[in-house]
Amino acid sequence: MKIAFMGAGSTVFVRNIIGDCLLTDCLKESEFALYDIDKTRLEESKTILDIMNKSLGGTAKITTYLGVENRKDALRNSDFVINAIQVGGYDPCTITDFEIPKKYGLRQTIGDTLGIGGIMRALRTIPVVEDFCNDMNEVCPNAMFLNYVNPMAMITGYVQRYAFENTVGLCHSVQTCAQSILNGVGMGEFADERKELIAGINHQAWLLKIEDKLGNDLYPEIRRRVHQRLIDDKDFDDQVRNIYIERFGYYCTESSEHNAEYNPYFIKSNYPELIERHNIPLDEYPRRCISQIERWKTEYNELKNGSTKEINRSNEYASRIMEAVVTNTPYKIGGNVLNTNHLISNFPEEACVEVPCLIDGVGIHPTYIGALPTACAALNMTNINCQLMTIEAARSHKKNDVYLAAMLDPHTSAELDIDTIVKMCDELIDAHSDYLPDFS
Repeated sequence: MKIAFMGAGSTVFVRNIIGDCLLTDCLKESEFALYDIDKTRLEESKTILDIMNKSLGGTAKITTYLGVENRKDALRNSDFVINAIQVGGYDPCTITDFEIPKKYGLRQTIGDTLGIGGIMRALRTIPVVEDFCNDMNEVCPNAMFLNYVNPMAMITGYVQRYAFENTVGLCHSVQTCAQSILNGVGMGEFADERKELIAGINHQAWLLKIEDKLGNDLYPEIRRRVHQRLIDDKDFDDQVRNIYIERFGYYCTESSEHNAEYNPYFIKSNYPELIERHNIPLDEYPRRCISQIERWKTEYNELKNGSTKEINRSNEYASRIMEAVVTNTPYKIGGNVLNTNHLISNFPEEACVEVPCLIDGVGIHPTYIGALPTACAALNMTNINCQLMTIEAARSHKKNDVYLAAMLDPHTSAELDIDTIVKMCDELIDAHSDYLPDFS
């Protein structure tokens, strides 16, 4: 088989995903085609993967493809394509996404999923991914496309609607959601044999049910402990999601630093005390990027100079999806798919939803959920509105559609007036002009 990895310069990520494949019997003899536009990062990934491959028996074939002119060859005859690109990188694009909005009084924590940062990230990423899909339709039309790139719902939703149907979006947060809240409230003994149902949208999917192995509902005790913790412990760093339990009734998948910017409740210039009260880490993603870059430099030099690192299969979905398809052995994931036939009945069909999906030799089989609790669906819809409008802007290349996407974002619209939103969007479009199509 052939597995193409787009954005293979994402060294830590490519190491984890392909490391998982090298530990999987039906995948370990595959060709892994690494593609990137950054020569140095591509060579670093190749070096590390060669070391890993050799330590595990050397059964894989690892090839590299540098630059757009070699992209079709990287994709040609692939069975699976994994997408992990970051268009524009930390410098300059992530810096721009944070610094320009800050001038207008708009603060962010992560800026990769929703908000003005998520909108701009989508607008510069979708054209590149669409080019990938055009190539895939030509040289590997039967491949499965596994998207790991944020903003997940915007990119995956665009691709599934307009570019490459056999696509699923993947995130880490579903796997860790239930265990996170159980550990957080001191009920970790239930983590290993729990039963759960998670559905909604990426980074804001709801833990709708959580039971012990006998089917006893754990939520009443979780809610009791959360209520007490919010009273007693002002220093813990998962307050936003715990407040969701207190007010909306349910826990959600992604971290509190993410969810702090997906709504109008927590980052408010007129209420600066909320930042300290709820431990909200403003400008978290730029700090994280700097830390990750430095950590990778150290780790790369250690590995290159002979340091050994134990290789264990992670809980990432990619290798398990490919294994399920190849062996026709069913496996359940939390996947991002179109809401076709109203999998979640109180969302529009155009929405990209995160629901349980069964994977087997035939492909991806999403689960029908029905209606979410009214309040949870309503909060999701404030995000979906922005996602769908951003997809429309990516299609139309009209500035006014970008303005509308920002106006529909719950955090941006709560902080800025319309004229300021327009001015900020214009400045961002100009600053990102090297990475965007022309907007009229």
